[in-house]
Amino acid sequence: MTKIQAKNFIMDMDGVIVRGSQPVPGAAEFIKKLQEKAIPFLVLTNNSIYTPRDLANRLRFLGIDVPDDRVYTSAIATARFLHGQRPNGTAYTIGEAGLTTALHEIGYVLTEHDPEYVVLGETSTYSFERITRAIRLILGGARFIATNPDPIGPAEGGLAPATGAVAALIEKATGVAPYYVGKPNPLMLRTALRVLDVHSEETAMIGDRMDTDIVMGTESGLETILVLTGVTQRDQVERFPYRPTHILESVATIEV
Repeated sequence: MTKIQAKNFIMDMDGVIVRGSQPVPGAAEFIKKLQEKAIPFLVLTNNSIYTPRDLANRLRFLGIDVPDDRVYTSAIATARFLHGQRPNGTAYTIGEAGLTTALHEIGYVLTEHDPEYVVLGETSTYSFERITRAIRLILGGARFIATNPDPIGPAEGGLAPATGAVAALIEKATGVAPYYVGKPNPLMLRTALRVLDVHSEETAMIGDRMDTDIVMGTESGLETILVLTGVTQRDQVERFPYRPTHILESVATIEV
């Protein structure tokens, strides 16, 4: 076991507490330990398809008890960003309930008619018609936002194009690059810290990817913990110009 001095924890979901449709061994016990000791924590994910309630329900089905308000998605981070930029604005969205719900909750109107923003999120059914509409709106002056830069993601039967890949298509067609709100943008982590009402110097970021979780935590001044239950393996760490504070087998080895 490795003793971590941080008073608060922000952690990725996939590769940290779940792996596909299975819980990471020891993850449920780790979350329970945080709750028993009243240690503030937040589960952070680039997944914009589902609402926090949907994801919390998925975790509970796997035996991991995380309250809805402890789940923070790239869709919520995107909505908070837009609210800070242009309150009560308008947007054309490509995405699912996680994104549209987050935008409705901050008072945004979703429209195809002269929107201030085109907001691209994750969906399992990208429509060429809607992508074409997004391209025309951006060429007409709408600002281009994407929830996250992930180029591929898991799907039934294997991998499938994700937000970053579709954003690249739209960027190529319009010449307009999107602003990505989700990981590894430190903006998402800073808004998460505000949700928890905690300070970066007392918080640890737990992740399974050097190129998203760990770089984001490093740039935001957090203690960083790379767990080896997801994407990055131990022999790959030296390829990066930055290092995690700790490299651990899994969250099961964290002592709080």
